[in-house]
Amino acid sequence: MCTFWGNYMKNKQLKMRISERRLNKIRTYAVHVDKTLTQVLEELIDSLPTIQIDKKSAIPTASSTDS
Repeated sequence: MCTFWGNYMKNKQLKMRISERRLNKIRTYAVHVDKTLTQVLEELIDSLPTIQIDKKSAIPTASSTDS
């Protein structure tokens, strides 16, 4: 087996229900910025704050730094 596969990130699929209005909104935005829906959603997800779980607390807190 070659070491290439150790660095290979497997892609997963996300299936979700979304209103037609929201789907059209994100499609229009993606065309406007010349990106795919996947690129737009990945950038949105990446912009979310990283959640740090404090072992002393049951409440997760948002980190002020991105990973």
